[in-house]
Amino acid sequence: MVIVRVMGGLGNQMQQYALYTKLKTLGRQAKLDLSWFTDPDAQSGVLAPRELELKRFVHLPMEVCTQQDKEHITGGSGALGKLRRKLRLSGLYEEKEMYDPEVLQRDNAYLTGYWACTAYYADILEQLKTLFAFPAAGGPEVQEKNEHVLEQMRSGNEISAAIHLRRGDYLDKENAGLLGGICTPAYYEGAVRLLEERFSGAQRPLHFYVFSDDSQFAAGCRFGTKGEKITLCDWNKGADNMLDMELMANAQCIIAANSTFSFWGGRLNLRKDAVRIRPLRHRNNQIPAPAVMHRLWKGWELVDRDGTVV
Repeated sequence: MVIVRVMGGLGNQMQQYALYTKLKTLGRQAKLDLSWFTDPDAQSGVLAPRELELKRFVHLPMEVCTQQDKEHITGGSGALGKLRRKLRLSGLYEEKEMYDPEVLQRDNAYLTGYWACTAYYADILEQLKTLFAFPAAGGPEVQEKNEHVLEQMRSGNEISAAIHLRRGDYLDKENAGLLGGICTPAYYEGAVRLLEERFSGAQRPLHFYVFSDDSQFAAGCRFGTKGEKITLCDWNKGADNMLDMELMANAQCIIAANSTFSFWGGRLNLRKDAVRIRPLRHRNNQIPAPAVMHRLWKGWELVDRDGTVV
């Protein structure tokens, strides 16, 4: 049996679920551990408390492990279990590398990590797109706005481009050193310039759809040098917030932040004409070589913090 620990926000939960699904496609007996969301000690150091948002997807199948399943692999919390972990005799495996293909070969293992590299599950994205079925909005007014945007994006009358601005807890001093200074104004300028050059001869206009957890900040941002239309999508609040991801996934192009939320907006976009752009690095303590990133994130354009396409 392989158990995947689920923790963090929606984007991270989806990555952990994606790894779980990949393991099942390989014929493994895989289960999910959801105890992080009910254990107050597990989230004691988390700046923004999280809930299990996977349950908001429509009829998402989940096989959940029992405490006995978990203790069988990790050894439990007693003295014997601690000794097993100290001697590295337990099945506990913590993510260490950006991409470790050995993870997919492990058995009798308890996997804890975020598994943000698309290479783990790139070949099952069509299956994941079906599994991650978004719900309807909580109210008719919001549902109508979302349907209008989806209709525009699918009409073929424009080149739709979603732009994600991640703020929120990224601005906290505890997170700023790790996650800040990556998606700079120069990053977004470079990404927009890439799209303007890519579609310079197109007969359809570029239309930027802006998404953010800081609507006031986003309202003051301007994108493009050719008078492109800008729509601020700021109506999906509370439990409806995940529907921003659905809208992003339907745009022809996406300019992602260093955020798993908008990474999924790109991953779930299976259009043949899709253009996916992400920052070269996700975190400041992880500075990969461009050649490695192009290999692990196939189908994505990479832009550095200074706006350079790499």
